[in-house]
Amino acid sequence: MITTRKENVTDNFFGTEVADPYRWLENDLAPDVQEWVEAHNEVTRAYLDAIPQREPLKQRLTKLWNYPKYSAPSKEGNYYYFWKNDGLQNQSVLYRQATLDSEPELVIDPNKLSEDGTLALTSTTFTRDGTLMVYGQTQSGSDWEELKVRKIDPREDFGDTLYHTKFASVAWKPDKSGFFYNRLPDPAMVPPDRTSYNSKIYYHTLGTDQAEDKLVYERPEFPELAFSPFATEDEKYMVVRVWLGTATQNRVYYRPLDSDEPLIRLLDDADARYDFIDNDGPVFYFSTDLDAPRGRIIAIDINNPGRENWKEILPEQSDVLDFVTVVNHQFVAGFLNNANHRLAIYSLEGEYIRQIELPEIGSVTQLSGKRDETEMFIGFTSFLRASTIFHYNFENQEITTFRESEVNFNPSDFTTRQVFFTSKDGTQVPMFLIHRKGINLNGDNPALLYAYGGFNISLTPAFSASRLAWLENGGVYALANLRGGGEYGEKWHQGGMFERKQNVFDDFIAAAEWLIENKYTSTSKLAIEGGSNGGLLVAACELQRPDLYGAVVCHVPVTDMLRYHKFTVGRYWTSEYGNAENSKEEFTYLYAYSPLHNVKPGVAYPPTLVLTADTDDRVVPGHAKKFFATLQEAHTGDNPILLRVEMKAGHGHGKPTAKVIDEYADVFAFLFKQFDIEVFR
Repeated sequence: MITTRKENVTDNFFGTEVADPYRWLENDLAPDVQEWVEAHNEVTRAYLDAIPQREPLKQRLTKLWNYPKYSAPSKEGNYYYFWKNDGLQNQSVLYRQATLDSEPELVIDPNKLSEDGTLALTSTTFTRDGTLMVYGQTQSGSDWEELKVRKIDPREDFGDTLYHTKFASVAWKPDKSGFFYNRLPDPAMVPPDRTSYNSKIYYHTLGTDQAEDKLVYERPEFPELAFSPFATEDEKYMVVRVWLGTATQNRVYYRPLDSDEPLIRLLDDADARYDFIDNDGPVFYFSTDLDAPRGRIIAIDINNPGRENWKEILPEQSDVLDFVTVVNHQFVAGFLNNANHRLAIYSLEGEYIRQIELPEIGSVTQLSGKRDETEMFIGFTSFLRASTIFHYNFENQEITTFRESEVNFNPSDFTTRQVFFTSKDGTQVPMFLIHRKGINLNGDNPALLYAYGGFNISLTPAFSASRLAWLENGGVYALANLRGGGEYGEKWHQGGMFERKQNVFDDFIAAAEWLIENKYTSTSKLAIEGGSNGGLLVAACELQRPDLYGAVVCHVPVTDMLRYHKFTVGRYWTSEYGNAENSKEEFTYLYAYSPLHNVKPGVAYPPTLVLTADTDDRVVPGHAKKFFATLQEAHTGDNPILLRVEMKAGHGHGKPTAKVIDEYADVFAFLFKQFDIEVFR
């Protein structure tokens, strides 16, 4: 074992001294930190490369991944645009076609923009006629973007490059002379902990230097606010979503798109979630959880915006309203029913028209269509169905398969079911189970339990090529829909926030106990996995119940709950977790579960693989490094405690296919070794 240097660093929180001996590992660019990472990567590589199952797993994962993947087409001007990955391309490629039957034409291939596939495209925004598009590109998984402008015919970029953007959105002017966009300060001009403050809206005139961009809007007295401008489909208004970190409550401002007048603060109380759907002239439609934790649709006439004039279009239903769009002058609404989707169509007056039948329990991943169009494309997936694109015709009400993917496995060999288990406080929590048909419930099956539990994010059925390698070799996969997510609306979300975060851990522990009690697996064969907020989840649960698991896989985790808000976009999460510096109460509950501060010396922890990436600027790698060093020091026994730091990669988005396959070859090799699984595929 490599001994990690400790330093005498402490903080005082409301009279409590808290040691932070590995704080020096937060400095990613320091030579001694880079040497430390290289040394531990060598140890981890030697361990993983010596596992005989790794190479067969990588070969099988490569075959499983090698199938065409498509996005739902989107009509922009006279063409349908879609993304396609032939199978093993590092990044998906943007194409267009004049008709649904015509030969696709290449629009932009990000694989040709970097030698190693680490440059990814983040977003595209077209002019209404489809002749110009703004696209974002990011390097090595960073959240920082560069915006570029492409003329579609011919395939040429303008010289414009816009820097200092993160989570950028764009509103084109109707005459295509330029666009509005949001950007942050130059990171070189502000302290490191202020790079995500002072969002502003600028107007960029096409063909000019960014230095000439005109400042359109800012709120210097409220630097925490961020702004996301977009144009309404009729090109009459610029609507601005105003957000504060990851809080579900937001604000909405607007102004006529061709106006130079100040923005009008239509919704400025931040008292609920307001998602703009569409507009009929001055009537704006919103999906909101105001007085409706499961969501409803309202209409606001901006000429009479007083709340007494608001009109409810679709009242709250028993299922959660997950998303809404307008196609064919009708609302198409996606609802969550016990964590899987159903689709329904309503008139703009809120009258129910019909249900769109989906093929099985699963998830709608995309919905593409416009107000004046009579067709719609639906991206759909399930645990055993790779992403399939359906075409829906409003005129004859027919849904047909447009594009489907053929994966090298037989879905009829496996089964999916949903169960409900009881958490510590009596709450009923759903969980999906996927495994081979006919398995013996003898407690001897390897099982992998995955969850997230936070930020109002719903985990719904989704296909994973990597997961098949686990299922084919006798593994059970369990996905638990914990509190903190959005599966049952805002109340379910709030049940796992702030001082109620322990509910999330209790739910996860109860899921593990249910799997063992019902003989799906046993402690020695149960692995837990999670990433980001889910990495926090599995780290906390590993520390609270080290006796319950046979292995832990912890991806890009948040582990230092006392300092997380000090790095990059960490301050966005205070609306979910709280801030230990705000009050003794917040410090107390954060300190009680913070993984970094709850590692106990002299405990035999389960085999643990901690994964992070060197350029992750969302959850900085210092979290994983400090947690790993602390866990490794405290751990007793022979179980491996390993750290894997991916180079030239970020939090996960835009990661090249080759890196993803390598990562899961490592993850499954690690688990196969712990559980003595022989690759029989």
